[in-house]
Amino acid sequence: VGSTAVHLAAHGRCPVLVVREQPVAEGPIVLGVDGSPAGERAVDFAFEEAAFRGTGLVALHAWTTWNATLPPPQDPSLPYANQPGALAAEEERLLSEALAGHRERYPEVAVEHQVVHGGTREALIEAGRSAQLTVVGARGRGGFAGLLLGSVSQALLHHAHGPVAVVRGADAHH
Repeated sequence: VGSTAVHLAAHGRCPVLVVREQPVAEGPIVLGVDGSPAGERAVDFAFEEAAFRGTGLVALHAWTTWNATLPPPQDPSLPYANQPGALAAEEERLLSEALAGHRERYPEVAVEHQVVHGGTREALIEAGRSAQLTVVGARGRGGFAGLLLGSVSQALLHHAHGPVAVVRGADAHH
């Protein structure tokens, strides 16, 4: 992927589609969900695209113990603040909340939830192998001053096996 595509994805005010390899004619739309408010535009875009193409949607949320949303402690007197499985359940809840309302607006779109314990970049690249399109959001800054695309968007632009749409959030910096 050249610098022009990365620049457009980082600064574009509309979704930017980058086609790296020959698109797959069949298959779902894969949506990377992080649960952030800025990711809402990517969720909207993915559902609209799936409805337009007449295909299903795989909503994928990947997490590790380092980036998981911690549920409130169930009993602070226990040796562990949360019961086994509490982190995974919290990540399932995050995905469900991010998709809330979209099934009602797009009843024709079959949605598969995938919550993966592992790296986001790797999970989305692998899921995108059989997808017509992989959709991710971009919040603006990627954690380093001046870096306008996060590591997930960057990795997909450089390593995805098919088309990638980067959808900047409403609160993304321009």
